[in-house]
Amino acid sequence: MFWGLSEALDLYQEYCKAFKIEQTITEEAQNQENANINEDSLHTLDVEEAKQDEEGLPNGEQEDGAADDAPSTGRTLNVLLFGAGDPRHVIKTMAKMYQHKGSRVNFYLLDGCIEIVARNMLLLGIALENPGTYNLIRKVHLFMDVYGNTLLRPPTHQYLMGKSKTMLKMVTDDELLHRLAPQLNIEGLRYRERDGLENAFNFLLPREGYVFNVQEYWSERVRRLLTTRYDYREGAFDWDLNMVLKDRDASQICPQEYRYWRETGIAFTYPEYEQCKPNKTLVTGLVRNGEKYLHRGYAGDIQTGPFCTFGLHTGDKQIMNSVHGDNDYRATDITERNLLEYFHELQTRTAYIHDRAISRKYGSVKLLMGERLSYDECDLDGMRDYDKPWINVEQCKVFFLSADDIFTLQNVQANENWCNFFDLAFVGHNYFPFLKSNFAEVLRDKALLILESKLLTVARKEVVKEFEDKLKAYAKLLNLTPVINYKVLNSKNRILKFKKISEKLQSNN
Repeated sequence: MFWGLSEALDLYQEYCKAFKIEQTITEEAQNQENANINEDSLHTLDVEEAKQDEEGLPNGEQEDGAADDAPSTGRTLNVLLFGAGDPRHVIKTMAKMYQHKGSRVNFYLLDGCIEIVARNMLLLGIALENPGTYNLIRKVHLFMDVYGNTLLRPPTHQYLMGKSKTMLKMVTDDELLHRLAPQLNIEGLRYRERDGLENAFNFLLPREGYVFNVQEYWSERVRRLLTTRYDYREGAFDWDLNMVLKDRDASQICPQEYRYWRETGIAFTYPEYEQCKPNKTLVTGLVRNGEKYLHRGYAGDIQTGPFCTFGLHTGDKQIMNSVHGDNDYRATDITERNLLEYFHELQTRTAYIHDRAISRKYGSVKLLMGERLSYDECDLDGMRDYDKPWINVEQCKVFFLSADDIFTLQNVQANENWCNFFDLAFVGHNYFPFLKSNFAEVLRDKALLILESKLLTVARKEVVKEFEDKLKAYAKLLNLTPVINYKVLNSKNRILKFKKISEKLQSNN
């Protein structure tokens, strides 16, 4: 619910690759790529490994995709994120847009839970936080803390208090929203949903009645899931990781980090950090009850974890090194490295050169985790305002849609505005049941549909295959063409990509 089951995608590049559109890379970006190659040579890579690194970068695949169409300069894409769960695709696509001057992407985010909308706005606010507020590493660790941990470090908690105070003002003052974050647009939300945003940000403030005992909720969920196996839960956790997830292309997740997350809900840890404050962005079902709030507690994932979105793959192949099944780096360290790249590119609009001295080799090291500290919910010291303008990526705009649009968006006869509107749509696995047989009508004549599978879950193989077969059957129903051949035996597909090409365009070609 709070994160996806597939890695972050550069959706602009995915569209260009699917339709073999030649991408015009800016001269500055090309120079930075060459600098990346030179930097790799400083780490004693031989010539062949340097070439592999170059091919592993996102732009390395452009040569195969270049062919039939005009360069992508000046192209504008409308992208629908239908239940993506988090803003990972928005962050990565924004970070890479500096390579394509003149092109634009309009994101339309659609989620059924208003608390997730508020959380996504906060995560975007961290990614686009003014560079004068935090340095790059602190911003990355701040994002990781909020994104994947049930308990927060005290500095993160202090930041959330101040940030929520500012966000509360922004969602109730359109002028302030436009001044601080001109790339955000919430005009598509109903008034009741704006009230929901106000409740969500207000709940983050440190007041006595705003209680969120997330550790208690987490423990209850784990007990209900495991029932009689709860006393042997470490064995159950190891089975899910080693016999299921690692067999499904999640081998970068290390046993110590996965086991600790399954036990406590804390995914991203470092020896110098202590988590002790509840992460209230993980709340759902907020209802005002006088001076207090009622809610559903924690209703998110407790089996896979937030490692899959940023922590399984990276273009730096040396960091992916593994010896006899023991990784040099954890999924946590891969997440840190990828976010450093994206946040650097957002701030500077230049390619990122990673210093491997930053990344710590904790893959095969068992960190000693002490007792989790208690917290005081009503501490007000240190609260400050974070009211500096966000980083403005002028090539991108983010529109938040109403939950009602889950159904009305597909009813193009009653709402013609969405007819033939989206160039690309990404659908999260939980939202696939909401798709109707006429969903293709909201897609343009030349569009890409990306469907998320259930590969990175601990469900049985039969369940995963059955769901993937449903995705393929649905795409066939819409007369969509697979981007690659999915009939290959034993293929492991975190996402399935299909393209729509109208008969008119096919006849022209």
